[in-house]
Amino acid sequence: MAIVTPIEVAPGARRRLALASPASLEPIGEIEVASREDVARALAAARRAQPAWAGRPTAERAQVMWRALEILLAKQEEYLAVIERESGKPKTDALMIEMFSACDALAYFAKRAERMLRPRKQRLHGILALAKQLRLVPRPLGVVGVISPWNGPFILSLNPTVQALLAGNAVLLKPSEVTPRSGALVGELFAAAGLPDGLLSVLLGDGETGAALVEAGVDKISFTGSVATGRRVAEACARQLLPCTLELGGKDPMVVCADADLDRAAGGAVAGAFFNAGQICFSTERVYVVDAVADEFTRRVVERTRALRQGVSGEFDLGPIIWPRQLEIIEGHVAEAIEKGAKVLCGGRRNPHLAGLYYEPTVLVDVTHDMKIMREETFGPVLPILRVRDEDEAVRLANDSRYGLGANVWTRDAARGLRLATQIDSGSVCVNDMTMTYGAFEAPFGGRKESGVGFVNGPEGLLGYCHLQAVLIDRFGGRQIAAHYPYSAARTSQMQRIMRLLWGSRLGRWLV
Repeated sequence: MAIVTPIEVAPGARRRLALASPASLEPIGEIEVASREDVARALAAARRAQPAWAGRPTAERAQVMWRALEILLAKQEEYLAVIERESGKPKTDALMIEMFSACDALAYFAKRAERMLRPRKQRLHGILALAKQLRLVPRPLGVVGVISPWNGPFILSLNPTVQALLAGNAVLLKPSEVTPRSGALVGELFAAAGLPDGLLSVLLGDGETGAALVEAGVDKISFTGSVATGRRVAEACARQLLPCTLELGGKDPMVVCADADLDRAAGGAVAGAFFNAGQICFSTERVYVVDAVADEFTRRVVERTRALRQGVSGEFDLGPIIWPRQLEIIEGHVAEAIEKGAKVLCGGRRNPHLAGLYYEPTVLVDVTHDMKIMREETFGPVLPILRVRDEDEAVRLANDSRYGLGANVWTRDAARGLRLATQIDSGSVCVNDMTMTYGAFEAPFGGRKESGVGFVNGPEGLLGYCHLQAVLIDRFGGRQIAAHYPYSAARTSQMQRIMRLLWGSRLGRWLV
């Protein structure tokens, strides 16, 4: 049964989509699909509202974020109910992924945006410093289009919106059609916080709405989602010479060294693989464990995995697969691995005791790199474990991937952890923890290879919603340039002597 189903409408009527719960498969409402004309109207409103917003001091813009934080804390139960209903997440997952992270993002950027966005002096080199002053001024881009996914529908809608708004932009937000109400909460939150009209429009719809947004004439696209869709977004942006940030898929490796604390490493593997039912771009999707400790590590992982609970209500650990197509991918990856010789130690099937889209938490061994389970993003509660000779083989195999989002290394030796981390070709690496860099807002979060382009978070992420304007000021009021013409042989000779002094002598090279 599909979660999103088109509804038959009269010719010429607006398209509508019916939604069903991935946990119970019961209907949970309908949405009306925003059209190309709706996108154009929202963009026009954003263009009208954005200049005044950009003209406000950053501290004033931050006050809206503080008010949003107060409202979110007060209404968190109401918001959690919407998210749980659409996604089927356990309440604790929803609280950690969506609410806690959202509060942290609002507070972190509201508190620090003024400093991050402050114009700064940049010292010039050589003789330029004698005549010029340089200022670097972050300027808002204008209107930013944000396209967010279904796996973290609230936080992944809110976080880029917060950064874009603080930088002085307006935002057009298109949440996933799979979890539209969770994304729409962002619009409700900022409206309640007093954000001026037109600065944030939420456009509900499917891929047709997303395509209209990409082609609408915004000034940047921030996209989080699959590699396939991200590639199409990138191609459309390239054609328009439009900047974009793409946070795409992952196949995050975990390296377990011989000296690792095996109980902690096993706990980290289970948390990294099964948090949010494995539906996180930086989930642990493959483990490389040194042969000397592989048996004991695997035993502990299986023991912990078998204790996990799936459910629809009450206390449970894993929710359903949110998107039906993803469940088919998970089943296909596991089936192909078994056909090629992988062994299932636990799980390996849909949960027969639950009506919804549940896949049992699964541990596989005897896997190889010619299996999809080790090569392609599974995005579900499946943990394949491959034993290796040593750390060098582990790193080699970790890098044998078209993805490069995150990774984690487990060792008691901090120096070894840092050394191995810097050998892994990924955007971020955690030592003795599941990959959780997205939650460290100081850290720029972005992928290598097919895992993405650009950064979210950190100063780099916030400044990615700006054009860094260079302002060069002449110390003498333009006196020198006023005397630029006429040219003369004496002036040419003088310039050549200056060049020989600056770059042809030790003194000159020291000066520059």
